[in-house]
Amino acid sequence: MEAMALFFLAILVMGLSVNSQLETEFYSSSCPEAEDIVRSTVESHLDKDPTVAAGLLRLHFHDCFVQGCDGSVLIAGASAERNATANTGLRGFEVIDDAKTQLEASCPGVVSCADILALAARDAVDLSDGPRWSVPTGRRDGRVSLSSQVTTLPAPFDSVDVQLQKFAAKGLDDHDLVTLVGAHTIGQTDCAFVSYRLYNFKSTGNSDPTINPSFLTHLQSRCPKGGDGSKRVSLDRDSQFSFGASFFENVRDGNAVLESDQRLWGDAETRRIVDKYASNTRGMRFDFEFAIAMVKLSSIDVKTGTEGEIRKICSKIN
Repeated sequence: MEAMALFFLAILVMGLSVNSQLETEFYSSSCPEAEDIVRSTVESHLDKDPTVAAGLLRLHFHDCFVQGCDGSVLIAGASAERNATANTGLRGFEVIDDAKTQLEASCPGVVSCADILALAARDAVDLSDGPRWSVPTGRRDGRVSLSSQVTTLPAPFDSVDVQLQKFAAKGLDDHDLVTLVGAHTIGQTDCAFVSYRLYNFKSTGNSDPTINPSFLTHLQSRCPKGGDGSKRVSLDRDSQFSFGASFFENVRDGNAVLESDQRLWGDAETRRIVDKYASNTRGMRFDFEFAIAMVKLSSIDVKTGTEGEIRKICSKIN
């Protein structure tokens, strides 16, 4: 069964590569060590801090949802994307910069920052006990990065309808939404994005009634009323550093940390998908479908051919 799943995934990837003008093994001749360099860089950083895995995954997602997967989120500057309020707390820039430095020494001017980010996100999942997939490469880097354009990112307070609208605008459907939200299995968030659910939901002075009572007690101990809003809390209490389907069991059981995640159980269609993943205890279905969704995500509005550029430094336009 697993071999068959991988076979169909390979077929899907090849199809997406043609449609988006990306190719698997794009650097096989021009920089054959490219993917190994990215992976070893990610691995060395995760050895020091395993929470960086979720950071890299989020960084790639936030890049693709604004102007497509062109590495524009990596550009530094007062008015750049990375300084938008919605991008507060983005992490992993140093991993991409480290990999880029090594690649420039090995293959100057060849590997784009956008491709490094897509590969690093894949490797972060793989090194966190998640699935591994072939990443179509050949992206070029964008030359524009404006915080004013960061209006399309999903927010932790979004209703399911709003989430679906934002995903649909990027060519992603309801199945992609639920599957990609599963990335929260290795994520964390600040208490500031949780506390209102615990103490003053919808200005009632009460907690969110969709939270499981025992989990409410747990969250209140992690995020005391009036406490430090920057304190971190795991989005999946069962597998903070291990990628898996337990996140969906938590959503099903009222143990989701973010309101937007818990709302997936309240909508008939997204609930069906959540339940499908939650019921597959080994997580193979989720692993397989997450890989497919990530290939689809990483192909959004890519720049190829003569578009954009290959940045020498990921935080600067050439």
